[in-house]
Amino acid sequence: MTFSVWAPTPEQVHVRVDGVDHEMKRDGDWWHSDAVGTDYAFVIDGKAYPDPRSLWQPNGVHEVSRVYRHEFEWTDGAWTGRALPGGVIYELHIGTFTPEGTFDAAIGKLDHLVDLGITFVEVMPVNSFDGVEGWGYDGVLWGAVHEPYGGPDGFKRFVDACHARNLAVLLDVVYNHLGPSGAYLDKFGPYFAGRNDWGPGLNLDGPHSDEVRRYVIDNALQWFGDFHVDGLRLDAVHALADRRAVHILEELAVEVDALSAKLNRPLSLIAESDLNDAKLVTAREGGGYGLHAQWSDDLHHCLHVALTGETFGYYEDFAAPGALKNTLEKVFFHAGTWSSFREKHHGKPVDTALIPGHRFLAYTQNHDQIGNRATGDRLPATVPTGKLLCAAAFVLCSPYTPMIFMGEEWAASTPWQFFASFPDPQLAEAVRTGRRREFARHGWGESDVPDPMSPHTVANSRLRWDEARTGDHAKVLETYKALIALRRSRPELADPRLDRFAVEQDGLCFVLHRGTTRVVVNLGTTPVPLPHGEVLLTSSANPSSVSPESFAVVALT
Repeated sequence: MTFSVWAPTPEQVHVRVDGVDHEMKRDGDWWHSDAVGTDYAFVIDGKAYPDPRSLWQPNGVHEVSRVYRHEFEWTDGAWTGRALPGGVIYELHIGTFTPEGTFDAAIGKLDHLVDLGITFVEVMPVNSFDGVEGWGYDGVLWGAVHEPYGGPDGFKRFVDACHARNLAVLLDVVYNHLGPSGAYLDKFGPYFAGRNDWGPGLNLDGPHSDEVRRYVIDNALQWFGDFHVDGLRLDAVHALADRRAVHILEELAVEVDALSAKLNRPLSLIAESDLNDAKLVTAREGGGYGLHAQWSDDLHHCLHVALTGETFGYYEDFAAPGALKNTLEKVFFHAGTWSSFREKHHGKPVDTALIPGHRFLAYTQNHDQIGNRATGDRLPATVPTGKLLCAAAFVLCSPYTPMIFMGEEWAASTPWQFFASFPDPQLAEAVRTGRRREFARHGWGESDVPDPMSPHTVANSRLRWDEARTGDHAKVLETYKALIALRRSRPELADPRLDRFAVEQDGLCFVLHRGTTRVVVNLGTTPVPLPHGEVLLTSSANPSSVSPESFAVVALT
């Protein structure tokens, strides 16, 4: 077979195949060599490095790559995909979704998601990172599936099993930085340009950046074509430093749309962005990038403050009068307004007459908003069951695309904490110390912050499936199922037209206008009369009114 690598920087490159070095011939900035074997690495200045485009790292990110052939026997030939509008997303982390922490074990829980009413499974990053346990955002070999999860074939089995159950698969990918251990791309060429908060960033607009951009786009297309995923969630795109006339996100959207036409199924790109700019999800014909959706942190923050009363840090802004009502109606709270956390004006208004709500994801919990708290505590740790159900009603009866974080549907008692397992003791200690210092600035003691390198932190973060059908957990689960079923059975509740959506607020009582349907959410302490009509669903103890910390969905008569 032919081994190839882009390496404009070195004067000489060899490929080491099954322990034997072979000379490589240069063709421009690429090097090629024919050899026979299974395990290989590229040798530069006497040191061997894994393939930057490796598809298989069975022994970790520092070791040799292994030849992988896409010979998996798929059974999803009849799968025609899913478009994002009308969908319900479920975010999960393979390593803590089940006790085993593997793709095959996760397959065993997919029927639970089908029964819940989920249509999209969003999987947190599965690319190779150093160590066994981690969130996945410190990946360094983007095309190789993390071996402890089950490797490339394991991921294909998972996607195939999802499609067999009519579940689409979204994959979280990280193109804004590389992890701190195993990032050898700069040995081959000018992949890096500067750093951001998390690590080295990519050279997207400097000399030799054409091939670096190709590296990103080819990786994205690989997940769609070779692994049959249905969408990508693009991590922290605001950290992509690109000054070209055609931004990397727009270029990626163009190529993904072309591949979608070729494969004859919908393919989605969902951004996580801190910019509060709908340009990302505006069609290219309208001067945007043409992505299909983006996360909506402002709505999360407003809901969090309303549910918990927390106002420290960036939550302070979202305690403003009318914040939740306005953000529900207008998508962004910061839309050209002063952000005290950033100490500047931030964001831009969304044209709600032109941009549909399904292009924004709504959620009360996700991996970031739980795991980046000092103790990784979920909402149920501080919020009573009634308010949890209110939060679900806000999200699942909104015009936005709802997203649920694993275990949220039964108010899981387990935290979801930050963890990693870097083998390098110095790096491990640096991460441990840095995390404790970060939260010490916010008043947390060192003993309050779980050790991110401890196996106990990982174990504590694994879901306890046995609690899902007991006590209040069962009540929450049944309510989530009922809300999702109601959203599907009444098109008004999934209608994404923001210019037809309005919210009334009277104190701590909110009424969501969804066509002829009214969703009454009472976060206050006094009962609220029900509108006249048929009660479709309620968590209220009183059939004639909406009790405190409860909701009701009513079809007007």
